Amino acid sequence: MVRNRSRQSPARQEFDQFVADSVEGLLRAAYLIAWDFAEAEDLVQECLLRMADRWPRVRTMEHPAAYGRKVLVNLALDEGRRRTRRRAELDSSRTHPVDQQEDPDAVRVLGWVETGTDLSRALGELAPRQRAALVLRYFDDLSEAQTADVMGCSVGTVKSTTSRALERLRGVVDRQGLQWTATERPTQKPEGSVTR
Repeated sequence: MVRNRSRQSPARQEFDQFVADSVEGLLRAAYLIAWDFAEAEDLVQECLLRMADRWPRVRTMEHPAAYGRKVLVNLALDEGRRRTRRRAELDSSRTHPVDQQEDPDAVRVLGWVETGTDLSRALGELAPRQRAALVLRYFDDLSEAQTADVMGCSVGTVKSTTSRALERLRGVVDRQGLQWTATERPTQKPEGSVTR
């Protein structure tokens, strides 16, 4: 039975619109932080459930999307240790690429992430907190202060975490024999090229 949207309360309509406007960004961020498709979906679902429970208060906030992002990042980082342990226990053959998932909307949102690029593999080698810092700073384009607020840490911690993450990412990229600048996607280095 499909509900008539006009019979829904204004608060419910606002929440439905919030979900429609936010779910793609939340799913992308969750995948980049958790580095697991099913986990990303679970994180977004849990985030939206928490948002729904608190919607009467959240809807009055100046930036509900920022609050949602904070809930998501906290969930992702809190679950990071458990997820890492679980991932180590599972056979890597059980993890499927994004394009083999059944949800076409999620594949559309996340398809650009797992396109076989070497950068996405390099991101996968970072710790969840480092990925979170990079996702918030460079994918979600937040300032250092906004990132610190979302991650619940100081601006200095964001700076050092981001710096270490970029350093580690550069090391992974170099180790994989890739050429990468901040303005382009990584490409294989031509044979015989020298890294400077």
